[in-house]
Amino acid sequence: MSVVLGYDESPGAERALRVALEVAAAFGEPLVLVYGAAAPGSTGEEYRAHREAVRQAGRSALAHAGDAADAAGVPSVVEEKPAQALLDAAARHDARVIIVGSWGDSPIRGALLGSTPHKLLHLSPVPVLCVPIDNGP
Repeated sequence: MSVVLGYDESPGAERALRVALEVAAAFGEPLVLVYGAAAPGSTGEEYRAHREAVRQAGRSALAHAGDAADAAGVPSVVEEKPAQALLDAAARHDARVIIVGSWGDSPIRGALLGSTPHKLLHLSPVPVLCVPIDNGP
C-alpha cells in the first residue's frame, strides 16, 4: 500500500506535503508524489510546447517536494488532469489514502468549477484527505 499526494507547489500543497509525510510515516508506507496536468489542445506545435512546459513544471515541483521529503517519495508526473492523475496513481500504487491541499474555495465554488478535491471526494474508491490551507493564528 501507499500514500498518494497531489503536489503542485501551491500553499495548500505545501501543507498537504507535511501532513502526507506524517501519514506515510505513521503507516510505514511509501509516499507517492503526483503532479497531474494536461496540456491544452491535442495536436500541433503549440500542444507539444505546452506539453513540454507541463512536464518541466511537474519535474521541478516534484523535485522540490522530494527534497522536502528527503527522497522518501516516489515522484510521478502524469499527463492527465489532476483528479484523474491522482485516481490512476492511487490504483497503480494500491493507495491507502489520497491527500490533497485545498485552495480555500467555498464548497459551492468547488462544485461549480470542479476543484480537484471536490472531484476526488466524489470519484475516489479510496479515502481522500483534504488539507486546508494554513491561515495562520
